[in-house]
Amino acid sequence: MPSSDASTRVLPTLHEFFSPGGILARSPLPFEYRPGQYEMAKAVERALSERRHLIVEAGTGTGKTLAYLLPALRTGRRVIVSTGTKALQDQLFFRDVPFLETLLGELRVCYMKGRANYLCRRKLFALRDQPVLSGLDEIEEYRQIAEWERITETGDRAELSALPESSALWHKLDARSDACLGSTCPDYRRCFITEMRRRALESDLIIVNHHLFFADTAVRLAAGSAPDAGILPESAAVIFDEAHELEDVASQYFGRSLSNLRFEDFARDTDVLTRANSAATQIPALTQQLRERARLFFAALPMPADGRHPFTNREEFLESSGDLYLAVRSTLSLIETELDRIADLDEIPGLKNRAASLRSDLEFMLESNASNMVFWLERRAQASSDRRAGPPTSPLQRAAVRSTIQATPIDVSELLRELVFDQIPTVVLTSATLTVQGGFEHLRRRLGLPQSELGARELVVPSHFQYGEQALLYLPPNMPDPRDPEFVPSAAKTIERVLRITRGRAFCLFTSYNQMRALHNLLLPVLDFPLLLHGTAPRKALLEEFRSTPNSVLFGTSSFWQGVDVQGEALSCVIVDRLPFAVPSDPVVQARMRAIEESGGRPFFDYQVPEAVLTLKQGFGRLIRSLEDRGVLVLLDPRITTQRYGQIFLQSLPPYRITADIAGVESFFASAPA
Repeated sequence: MPSSDASTRVLPTLHEFFSPGGILARSPLPFEYRPGQYEMAKAVERALSERRHLIVEAGTGTGKTLAYLLPALRTGRRVIVSTGTKALQDQLFFRDVPFLETLLGELRVCYMKGRANYLCRRKLFALRDQPVLSGLDEIEEYRQIAEWERITETGDRAELSALPESSALWHKLDARSDACLGSTCPDYRRCFITEMRRRALESDLIIVNHHLFFADTAVRLAAGSAPDAGILPESAAVIFDEAHELEDVASQYFGRSLSNLRFEDFARDTDVLTRANSAATQIPALTQQLRERARLFFAALPMPADGRHPFTNREEFLESSGDLYLAVRSTLSLIETELDRIADLDEIPGLKNRAASLRSDLEFMLESNASNMVFWLERRAQASSDRRAGPPTSPLQRAAVRSTIQATPIDVSELLRELVFDQIPTVVLTSATLTVQGGFEHLRRRLGLPQSELGARELVVPSHFQYGEQALLYLPPNMPDPRDPEFVPSAAKTIERVLRITRGRAFCLFTSYNQMRALHNLLLPVLDFPLLLHGTAPRKALLEEFRSTPNSVLFGTSSFWQGVDVQGEALSCVIVDRLPFAVPSDPVVQARMRAIEESGGRPFFDYQVPEAVLTLKQGFGRLIRSLEDRGVLVLLDPRITTQRYGQIFLQSLPPYRITADIAGVESFFASAPA
């Protein structure tokens, strides 16, 4: 831990730190005075001192992390910084904070992840005494984890580099709250979650991610005024970096979700934890009954194929399959009753709570009339080996895939206003992509930010990159509409020609897996460059291969549109297949558009266009990451020039040079500095 005088040390003023000739200029980093960075830092400090909210769009290259970290540390009060991606969370804690410490001395900073990232010692010891391990792989993984437990100080699974991401064993050992005994646990004092909470209480700055922040908020909402609800301590301010992701993440945690795997997990844990108890003789039969009934229930849900489907016909489902629903609910009640008979086991309260939670969520999904919720279904194959066997058809086959019932809020603005903006004195929202046509109206409306004079201040900090010189936007002429059958072959010809000019070194970003695979298959035989395909390896491994392989091309979908930083010549071109409108058949998108229409709005212009603008800005933002970067952006969708709404996109993008002539692309690369 940092020394005791860390909180009393006087930190430099913003001018002393950011000005030409200041502390930052004298640091080992290459320094260039950035007026926008200093302006943002002053705006953040003012918001913190006045206890007001602030929205800042800070263009790529502003140096926004230092622009909010120093003002946060200077408050002398606890501040939470929440990031949209784990990559940025790691950058803040493992790079930016240590850099600041070389200039300012030790800082009291804590790094927190969700509970599922940490080991539960009680579960580890219970599994040792009652081993339920599946095969040699799990036995070897258990040995590695048990040896690591003796030496780790954090219990963070990220330290286990050899543990597969898909490890089923870790799921049996992590510290999720649904099986936590809290202060009654015999390992409470040595618990990694307890230690993480203690570090957080002693810290001035706590670095989390949006998923943890909203999971914690949802737990507090469900628990009411219960003590020890959540793991995040109170704070004077929260800074949301990558704030363009807030609505989607908040929607996940303010909704409900019920999957077949959750029933399987509960049945397994109940078997393991009660196996040695003489009063639990009926439990094995009941958990087996629960497994069978849950499988039949999920297999009967109306999901014609993998993917997301509306669940608007819940009444019809209850009429045809209500007996399956009632059977699952009845078995859960029987398990709760049977658990009441077991009085001498510490885990019983946690198991009863899980059974009650499953029953409550099941009842909500089938019987709730909540007007602000959209109910939908999702089915996903659990493994590639399952997919090779073809689509599941029989009830037993369908039960083998991951099936989920979801309830998602249609509008989270009121919840965010009540639980975040009205509760926290200062909330700072920042990202490189928050404005549409230069304004924050869309963000304010979707997130529930106050519009009054005393509401959130606004600031747009332009990037200090010279986009007019560093980037060229190529809009190829005569492209068919993306919905036209001729689009894919035309796109393949255009991509091939562009990639020959750029010598590979490109991201090809797509809005659908099908179109990505179709174009990859067409281009693979005709291009000599290494063509990497999203889904053939983990995302991190593909990025490393792209960086290390000269002239490579990466074909990717949504997860490569943001949070990816490749500097230098390795990435000299970004090609986007179409304007990234949300899929109109998606149940959540449908519900939100319907709600906007019913309130007198224009769903396409009020929701779909602004969301697509922000996504396109994120995708194009992969290209220019430093002052030395140069490259070409390509948009294959002709609607940006043929449709009236195309101007909204063009007016929202940075001031790129634009050409419709392929010769302009050739001359751009021909004029590249040696």
